Amino acid sequence: MTRIATFNVNGVNGRLPVLLKWLGESDFDIVCLQELKTSDDKFPAEAIREAGYGAIWHGQKSYNGVAILARGIEPVERRRGLPGDPDDTHSRYIEAEVDGIVVGCLYLPNGNPAPGPKFDYKLRWFDRLISYGQHLLQDRAPSVLCGDFNVVPTSIDAVVPSRWLGDAVYFPQSRQAYAKMLQAGWIDAVRRIHPEKGIYTYWNFSYRGGYDRSSGLRMDHLLVSPSVSDRLRNAGVDVELRGWDKPSDHVPAWIELN
Repeated sequence: MTRIATFNVNGVNGRLPVLLKWLGESDFDIVCLQELKTSDDKFPAEAIREAGYGAIWHGQKSYNGVAILARGIEPVERRRGLPGDPDDTHSRYIEAEVDGIVVGCLYLPNGNPAPGPKFDYKLRWFDRLISYGQHLLQDRAPSVLCGDFNVVPTSIDAVVPSRWLGDAVYFPQSRQAYAKMLQAGWIDAVRRIHPEKGIYTYWNFSYRGGYDRSSGLRMDHLLVSPSVSDRLRNAGVDVELRGWDKPSDHVPAWIELN
């Protein structure tokens, strides 16, 4: 069994106790992290190594940043950064091969305020992801694209959809881009296992402490290629992390492959 998780940590150094506790209590083979918010030299590689994981990372001071962790082995880096825009300096994509699986870890732009330049950048980035994703599918290697997509695909993916109508994560263009990836052949693994269930990976921070459960969204996804979908056995979300001390506003989503 191969277990793969994706987790927007919202600051890998500030949330390091949460990350290490979770890694220690779980047994994931591959872990993709987003929103590291740290430069490459400040990434906590030693602490993660002591937790039993090899890692590659693509950092950026204060913003963005992605990493791939592999339990007991070193991920073999294949790519950092999406093709299609040589002027894009954001650290939002890294890719590795781990045990014969191509793993792409991504942090898609949020796009707010929308409409506007940030939303235009989001859609351009999404177009590049769609194009590159088609390239991966054509290679026919077992592949997983996972991370914080900053898109809520359908109304079932929000506790209260109406409160997000003016947000870039719920704009029709964002949802259409995500649907285009599925039409190309990618499979939404969590939704494949739980076709009708309200599942959420994000909640707003609350000023009173805790979190606002009515703000729940599913925007952290694991998309698998057709050759991987045949191996899909389970999927879920580790909701309990949202109640831990000093948590991220996201929780891990995961899949199990035989």
